[in-house]
Formats: sequence, C-alpha cells, structure tokens
Amino acid sequence: MHVSVLFFGVTAAETGKRSVEFPIRESASARTAFDEILKTFPKLNSHKLLFAVNQEYVTEDRILLDGDELAIFTAVSGG
Repeated sequence: MHVSVLFFGVTAAETGKRSVEFPIRESASARTAFDEILKTFPKLNSHKLLFAVNQEYVTEDRILLDGDELAIFTAVSGG
C-alpha cells in the first residue's frame, strides 16, 4: 500500500520535496505512517507538526487506506 505525502512550507524546505509516494503496511494508522516519515526525514523532528488525511484533520488512530493523501505541515499561530 502507498499514501501520497504532501509537504508544505517549512516541511517542504526541510525535506527538499513537495510530495512523495510512501509505502505503508496494511492497517497502518496515521501516527504509524507519520513516525515512519519522521525516520526518513529526521530534520522534521525539530518542528511542531500537524497532519491531515484527505484534507481533513484526523486523530492519530485513523487507519490509512491505499492511495490516501497525508499532508504534513507546521503548526501556525497568530497574534
């Protein structure tokens, strides 16, 4: 199975990519996939990150399906 991983802003700068196809195991949760992505792109560990699946914020236990889109971006605060 594969998910499309999208990087925005700082995450794109840190990875040098805007998107990648990433292999995941069947029944992987969003958190499991996210942890594997952090192993592949360790520079992301220095940022407070959020993620969404198919353009919706989800909980970490959301099970991913083949072809899902996982977006990773930095938390933004205003003031």
